[in-house]
Amino acid sequence: MSEVKEETVDETVEPEQTEEEVTEEVQAEQLSEEDMLREKVEELEKQLADEQERYKRLDAEYYNYRTRSLKEKQDAAADATAKAVEEILAVIDNFERALAAETTDETYKKGVDMIFRQFIDILKKLGVEEIEALNCEFDPNVHNAVTQVQDDNFGENIVCQVFQKGYKMGTKVIRCSMVAVANP
Repeated sequence: MSEVKEETVDETVEPEQTEEEVTEEVQAEQLSEEDMLREKVEELEKQLADEQERYKRLDAEYYNYRTRSLKEKQDAAADATAKAVEEILAVIDNFERALAAETTDETYKKGVDMIFRQFIDILKKLGVEEIEALNCEFDPNVHNAVTQVQDDNFGENIVCQVFQKGYKMGTKVIRCSMVAVANP
């Protein structure tokens, strides 16, 4: 009988790793962890930058909103004041006519003058002022020409007569002056 020698080959056996190889493997794992952490930090920094940009935009939008709201509120108040003054101007025109009328009662005329002055003082407190017109150059932005006159006593395009006074509040014209223009 013959003896058969059996040899078993173990394919799963790995040669033992050297200490250097193990160290390299550990370092590779650490590097991959560092890379992951670095990527995570970069991602978080990007998110932070995005949120900061979003915050800045929101802050700018809110600032613009506040500014716009304040301006709208001021414009609304100025428009309301101008509208009220426009209604009062008819009363002032009538007082001016009453003062120009002849009367024998000086006490009555003095009383009308005092009331007229009170109205004028109220207008001044509101920032309303009369538009200069007589002997000024015609300006279509503040003057309303209702007639033209040929007169050698006046220069070209000069207001020679005022039929109705004009008023403005700041730069806003409440009512244009109704005028006659000489030598247009």
